[in-house]
Amino acid sequence: MVAPRAAAIDESGQFPIDVIRAAAAKGLTGVTIPKPWGGMGLDYVSYALAMEVIAQASATVAVSLVVHNSLVAELLAHAGRAKQKEQWLRRLATGEAIGAFALSEPDAGTDAANQTMKAARTAGGYHIAGRKVWVANADAAAVAIVFACTRPGQRGQGVTAFLVPMNAPGIARTARADSLGVRGLGCMDLEFDVDVTDDQVLGSVDQGFRLAMWALQGGRVGIAAQALGIGEAAIQEAIEFAKARQAFGQPIANYQAIQWMLADAATDLEAARMLTWKAADAKDRQERIRLEASMAKLAASEAAHKAADKAMQILASAGYRRGSVVERLFRDVRATEIYQGTSEAQRLIIAAGILAQT
Repeated sequence: MVAPRAAAIDESGQFPIDVIRAAAAKGLTGVTIPKPWGGMGLDYVSYALAMEVIAQASATVAVSLVVHNSLVAELLAHAGRAKQKEQWLRRLATGEAIGAFALSEPDAGTDAANQTMKAARTAGGYHIAGRKVWVANADAAAVAIVFACTRPGQRGQGVTAFLVPMNAPGIARTARADSLGVRGLGCMDLEFDVDVTDDQVLGSVDQGFRLAMWALQGGRVGIAAQALGIGEAAIQEAIEFAKARQAFGQPIANYQAIQWMLADAATDLEAARMLTWKAADAKDRQERIRLEASMAKLAASEAAHKAADKAMQILASAGYRRGSVVERLFRDVRATEIYQGTSEAQRLIIAAGILAQT
């Protein structure tokens, strides 16, 4: 169902709730969530494989599922109290409820610890006030994990995570301006003027930033898998075209210039796939995979970008035209080097990790 809808999702920019519901029916909204909570209970390598295959058809659907799985459902399973899980986890795992992850702010993107949205103590909980931006899935989300500052001036040491129903009074949703790629992701800016109870605190007070970083480790493995899917789709489009396109009396696939572009793209992508599988395997066995996840995301996103670029070059005008599959892939892949941590941020994380090992 995903592939036939991919072009229409991109063209309309509308959140594909029908496709997400169909994915939920296949267990794809709770891939790693334990079966007792309504999930499939699979390992992270299986999850990465699933996201790669979905991304070959639609990058938008894949990243929506990554946000829902890695950043919301898995974080709730990891840090949620029993009552919170009873309220939300089964609904998330089965796709009855869609989840959103509200971390980014106008001045808190790569510097995610620079949270300015306030959560002020009240008699029975907290009053949350402020703005979040680029919140994926927000168009259809039933619940969001929202990060707010509970100790001003303490950066990552003073951030708390909250489970906030999206129908709570005091939430205003504003559609984002149109984006270059991964259109239809349901991204919105959110204005909060909301009261929550102590029961809605996820994890411990002032420890929310640690939870966000934990979730992003899994999310980066998911984005690496998404990038691989986009890159693989681009290579396949290029191969099919190169075999069919005739120039000077023979298929252009016979020319070394084309062969080398395909060879380089396929090799880089396969190397990135090994890093992604390594990180996914580590996720099942280790609490902390910061280095592995960053290496996977960096390698996969940049390899996929190169693959889409070479596919565009091979297809030439046939790929450059608006509405071609390669044109869509070319636009979609660029985001994988930005969201859930830019390539520059990944390099900083990797450098810190390898320096700490020596």
